[in-house]
Amino acid sequence: MSVRKWRVLVLCTGNAARSQMAEGLIRAAFGDRVEVFSAGTHPAGYVHPFAIQALKEIGIDISGHRSKSIMEFLGQPFDLVLTVCDDAAEECPVWPGQGERLHIGYPDPGRWSWDEEGLLEEFRRLRERMRAELLPVLQRWIERREGEERERGP
Repeated sequence: MSVRKWRVLVLCTGNAARSQMAEGLIRAAFGDRVEVFSAGTHPAGYVHPFAIQALKEIGIDISGHRSKSIMEFLGQPFDLVLTVCDDAAEECPVWPGQGERLHIGYPDPGRWSWDEEGLLEEFRRLRERMRAELLPVLQRWIERREGEERERGP
């Protein structure tokens, strides 16, 4: 029996930090069960170097990622659309397509104007928070969906 891979789209505004980090973490944790993509409503045009560094420190390489527009994914089917922007701080994207919606908001670590070490520390905190919060939520979501698939049968 082949195992179905769930299609997950992670959305944010700039697709430079939070959604890129979430994509990398999800791929590393669930790559055998999930196809994950990320995009933004207003792509920044780059992946933040501290997002790359923070994940590199735990063995995840997102240096080949690029900032993408949600327009690249319109019309594609997704099982889950995950927004990771902080509602209190900015407008979070709305996905017009199909797919279950889930929001887990995080503040933008790139907005703080500290020195480089302080800024890098914010990206590390975001990484650890996503590992502690986002990954377990996604694990439960995958288990629930796989259970529903088993109940439906072939």
